[in-house]
Amino acid sequence: MTIRNLDAVFEPKAIALIGASNREGSVGAVLARNLFGSGFAGPVMPVNPHERAIRSSVNFRSVAELPEVPDLAVIATPALSVPGLISELGERGCRAAVVISTGFADKGLRQALLEAARPHLLRIVGPNCIGIISPGIGVNASFAHLTPRAGDLAFVSQSGAIATAVLDWADVREIGFSHVVSIGDMSDVDIGDLLDYLALDTKTRAILLYVESITNAQKFMTAARIAARTKPVVVIKAGRSGAGAKAAASHTGALAGRDAVYDAAFRRAGMLRVGSLRELFEAVGTLASGIRPKGNRLAILTNGGGAGVLAADTLSEAGGQLAALSAETMERLEAMLPRDWSHANPVDILGDAPGALYGRSLDALLEDPAQDAVLVMHCPQAVADGLEAARATVASAAQRRGAAVLTCWLGERAARESRRLFAARGMPTYQTPDESVRAFMQLVDYRRNQELLMQTPPAIQPGVADGEAARAILARAAEEGRAVLTEPEAKALLAAYGIPVAQTRIARSPEEAARVSEAIGYPVALKILSPDISHKSDVGGVRLELDSPEMVREAAAHMLKLVAERRADARIEGFTVQAMIQRPRAHELILGVDTDAVFGPVLLFGRGGTAVEVIADRAIGLPPLNLPLAHDMIGRTRVSRLLKGYRDRPPADTDAVAATLVKLSQMIADFDEIAELDINPLLADEAGVIALDARVVLRAASGEPRSRFAIRPYPNELEQVAHSRSGSSFFLRPIRPEDEPGIVEMIARSDSEDVRLRFFAPMKRIGHAFAARLTQIDYRREMAFVATRAGEPHGDILGVARIVSDPDEEKAEFGIMVRSDQKGRGLGWLLMETILDHASRRGLARVYGEVLAENRAMLAMAEDLGFVQSRHPEDVALRRVEVDMSAYRRGR
Repeated sequence: MTIRNLDAVFEPKAIALIGASNREGSVGAVLARNLFGSGFAGPVMPVNPHERAIRSSVNFRSVAELPEVPDLAVIATPALSVPGLISELGERGCRAAVVISTGFADKGLRQALLEAARPHLLRIVGPNCIGIISPGIGVNASFAHLTPRAGDLAFVSQSGAIATAVLDWADVREIGFSHVVSIGDMSDVDIGDLLDYLALDTKTRAILLYVESITNAQKFMTAARIAARTKPVVVIKAGRSGAGAKAAASHTGALAGRDAVYDAAFRRAGMLRVGSLRELFEAVGTLASGIRPKGNRLAILTNGGGAGVLAADTLSEAGGQLAALSAETMERLEAMLPRDWSHANPVDILGDAPGALYGRSLDALLEDPAQDAVLVMHCPQAVADGLEAARATVASAAQRRGAAVLTCWLGERAARESRRLFAARGMPTYQTPDESVRAFMQLVDYRRNQELLMQTPPAIQPGVADGEAARAILARAAEEGRAVLTEPEAKALLAAYGIPVAQTRIARSPEEAARVSEAIGYPVALKILSPDISHKSDVGGVRLELDSPEMVREAAAHMLKLVAERRADARIEGFTVQAMIQRPRAHELILGVDTDAVFGPVLLFGRGGTAVEVIADRAIGLPPLNLPLAHDMIGRTRVSRLLKGYRDRPPADTDAVAATLVKLSQMIADFDEIAELDINPLLADEAGVIALDARVVLRAASGEPRSRFAIRPYPNELEQVAHSRSGSSFFLRPIRPEDEPGIVEMIARSDSEDVRLRFFAPMKRIGHAFAARLTQIDYRREMAFVATRAGEPHGDILGVARIVSDPDEEKAEFGIMVRSDQKGRGLGWLLMETILDHASRRGLARVYGEVLAENRAMLAMAEDLGFVQSRHPEDVALRRVEVDMSAYRRGR
């Protein structure tokens, strides 16, 4: 992952256009027109072996003739010539190239392109792209048909055609951009790199993505989660259907992956996904309003009953709720509204409602805690002034800071002035009821995704696994060359992770099945045992409610006959027998693990049973999971409503269901041999959960069980007991999200002066957002070690040290704090050594930090550890300390 030399793409001082042309209508001519005509202040140097001048500017016959080194080269020549040009440009010192050229379907040619760039660290955007545009500095290095306005939206697109369509759409609506990037085949610079760069770009307020495929899920997820913490990231993903995914794969030359998995990834990264290009820009405008509803309960105020019904329908279809207005609010509305008002939400105040009535009604709704936002709608009427109603709406909302109010003035001519008023006041406004409700649900989804990105799990995680028992089961299967565990083995694996399972025994013949049934007790369930049959019920391999030896023998014999007819190729090893679980009010669920070609392991939750594929009620999540994330997965299914209880069925123990998901997440983090896993059904009721059937498919172990995860799991291999120079013992471990309360407590128990020296400002207490940022880290890019007392891994946090590496993974900034009452025990030195040793293992070249000049103790420790001190170039009160890690390693 790197943003190295991307400044040459977005802020070049000189540009070379290779393949410039005077031939009307050619790509080279359009590129020349755009580059020369967009107001770029630096030199644009055209290169064409056959021309004297391009657009009245001196032309150069070759790269060697260029009078100065370009930061950026734009290349539009035949594909076979491009690797040589890249090599020549790199030798001249050029740092980046945008390759417009097509014809790189041959992987060998694409590899030659990368190999030509690699020795010079030259970055490549493309090939097969329309180019890049940075309107703020007058750069239009593309063959788009127009140069967009300067603005603060960055748009990154995998499709050049979509990019030009968006530019055209945005131009009419006077929407401006900080950057527009068409990335084409992503041979080098990809979406992850651009997210890293744009997250730090002060000219960019929000990032818009058009995505067809992701090539490096780990890089993408790290960059996306960091970017989404700093500014809104809105994404539209093509290929939602099977046909669309196939078209996207053939378009980009990359595996498009399953849409549900992409959806889970975007949600986990804190992004907002939308369904159309129009929604892409609507969402940015909505998010820019700053409205953040706390939930999905919407109150609707309208002067037209039909409009209110349309909005309510859309809300229900989108998963929102009509707010149940309180009795007090209903009384207030009853007292002020005409006798024939709707007496319900949507609140229809009738067509002739004057502006003052709009204002008073909105006041009442905004004061009702039962709503999370109010949608105010107005239909044009001859007897009522829409602009007057708009002014009253603005006045009411202005009285309440942070009021979540969305507006929808229907019509066109009659609504124009009102919409201008709302826009001037920063209030989101829409043209139709469905647009309005869709915008509200985008706000709901965005807030939920951001909360999940910043959530704090409970301190107690579910269960401790018997890793040795699990390892023995998997090793036995590997030794025997089996790719599928037997049902008893699969259940034993679940039991090793504390997942309750139905007792299951193996019988090799119908007679033995009858004897085993006698020992278990009736009634029993009988299933065929075969490594070749995954879905036993499909071949007649399941019989239930057998309550005598005769029934068991007869069922077993008949089962053998059916299976032989339907799966003659299957190897039959006998039967499994288990007691029938009598839980009549339990729900049948499915929990599972699969391996996605792009994002690696994924987890599944949904409604189970034999009709699971038909019902298709499921949610996908990326591991690692914790309890809040698991509960969110459950809540995104229809069956979750049944789990809450209804009529005579009490609520199921959803905590136990969530804990099971977390245990599966831990299992696949421990063992990458597990390629697929199904628990179907998992029974869930008020008494808990129990797995009735399980299936596990294996693959060859890589030896690095966590390398396949899109989001790196907690690195428990870094936990250790360590001893300080003073002889004190501490338990050191990587930080976890659930450490947030401990970090807050550590700071609260420290002297105010120590806190000021660490954070460069006095702080009495830190808020949730800041504490969450300290504790919820991406272990690929960051690391923080917390220290507790030896023997108390989850005890009070006594100190913490962290490093955050740059996207190039060459250098990292450190930070350290020790609780005031723990000073003098050598803990600071121990934490610094631990974090530097980790940086050394990561292969970082340098570690640096910024320290207040008055913090003499920290400066002295840094000097003893080999850091070199210098004055900060921008702040006389700060000192910069930096250590060369090669020298540090030699010193160790």
